[in-house]
Amino acid sequence: MDFTFNFLKLFTYGLGLAAPLLIFLAVLIVLLGQVVGARESWTRFDSLYWSFITATTVGYGDIRPIAPASKALSIIIALIGMIFTGIMVALAIHAATVSFGSMHDVAEVKNNIEQLK
Repeated sequence: MDFTFNFLKLFTYGLGLAAPLLIFLAVLIVLLGQVVGARESWTRFDSLYWSFITATTVGYGDIRPIAPASKALSIIIALIGMIFTGIMVALAIHAATVSFGSMHDVAEVKNNIEQLK
């Protein structure tokens, strides 16, 4: 249980530190999505939905841009989404690594792994 609480504390702290960057990236995704939506004559909600589906690289395909400039912007949105996701994963890995390291001696863990081989 200590591992979980330590992980959550470190992950939340990391999110706090990265919040300005994450908010900037999310706003950029929304704004670019609205630009694409305006070019493609979509509703604002459809544009918001499409931009986050594209940013998370899910890409259902139910709404898709037709104009070449909109397609180029969709690539940029996808790249920004990968950066956003990468930051979140990096924060989680760092929090897990530090939490695990504080709970167990790394040399002891390596020794246990060698014994299993």
